[in-house]
Amino acid sequence: QVQVVESGGDLVQPGGSLRLSCETSGGTSRIWAMAWYRRAPGKQREMVARIHLDGRTNYADFVKGRFTISRDNNKAYLEMNSLELEDTAVYLCNAVSPGIDSWGQGTQVTVSS
Repeated sequence: QVQVVESGGDLVQPGGSLRLSCETSGGTSRIWAMAWYRRAPGKQREMVARIHLDGRTNYADFVKGRFTISRDNNKAYLEMNSLELEDTAVYLCNAVSPGIDSWGQGTQVTVSS
């Protein structure tokens, strides 16, 4: 079983930046895909960005080039710039491989002036 732990969430002003980290443990193989999702108050969970083992990335349209996902083996990062009020949410990391679909508890990002 792979455990997932997110960190890096904080209170930031509009236009600010944050870097989220996702660390995994308990696995012995490279994780096929790692993704960031978010869940805003009163909204459904939505995918923010995904990075595959070969480095391919996918982004949600609302990212608009502001966010960058990266990975280092079985760790993933989300660099967020030009943060907007609407980016306020709990950000969750998801690790997927054959037989593995693990989620962390999330890290809170609050964008407020």
